[in-house]
Amino acid sequence: MPKTTTGRAPASGTRRTMTAAARAAAKRAERGHREPAAPEPTVAGRTVLIEAPKNGWEDPPEPSLEEFEEFEEFEENASEDGGQPHRRRLLLTAVLGVLLVAGLVAVAALGWQYWDGRQTESARAQALTAARKAAPVVLSYDHRRLDKDFAAARTHLTGDFRDEYGKTTKTVVGPTAKKYRGVVKATVAAPTTGAPSASIVSASPDRVVVLLFVNQVTESTQVSGARVDLNRVRMTMTRTADGWKVSAVDAL
Repeated sequence: MPKTTTGRAPASGTRRTMTAAARAAAKRAERGHREPAAPEPTVAGRTVLIEAPKNGWEDPPEPSLEEFEEFEEFEENASEDGGQPHRRRLLLTAVLGVLLVAGLVAVAALGWQYWDGRQTESARAQALTAARKAAPVVLSYDHRRLDKDFAAARTHLTGDFRDEYGKTTKTVVGPTAKKYRGVVKATVAAPTTGAPSASIVSASPDRVVVLLFVNQVTESTQVSGARVDLNRVRMTMTRTADGWKVSAVDAL
């Protein structure tokens, strides 16, 4: 007689179904026990407390020495690459500034030298002419018109020398000329070939020293006839508001 399985088959399928469901439930329970529940999201107006893990929060790993050295090298290269054009611009600006200042100073110096040179050249010519004109008047006198001659001479003088000349002619030259009937006539020597009668010793825009060759003819009761003296005279000429005047006379 053949076997029948009518009553057993449903029971076996049910056991298998129950067993799979139990295993799935056990696994879910195990995961729920091992995995902490996800924190609830923060909701506006509420404070959510998150419980720290049992072992504490883990600090991020510190960089290794090699990583740190690579980072420093990267920063140094970036600084050199990015700062080099800036330093070059600063250096170029500084150099251009120095060149500009130096150029302005050079232009000012050249301009001043040019102006000073022009002024000095003009002073040389003017002072030389004034000295040639003043020498015969200052170095001449006649006992018959001393006051007039001395007054004429003082118009060519300036400064302390003018005062000194006035005192000397009044106390020494005048009385001596009257006593011995002195007459002195001075003239600037005529230039000879290769030897000028007047030359410039030194010059600046306001002061010029002139060397003159002067012939003086002297007559008095102390000498027989006329005596001729060939003198070298150094005259210092100074610029004044009234033109070039004699500020010193030295016999050489």
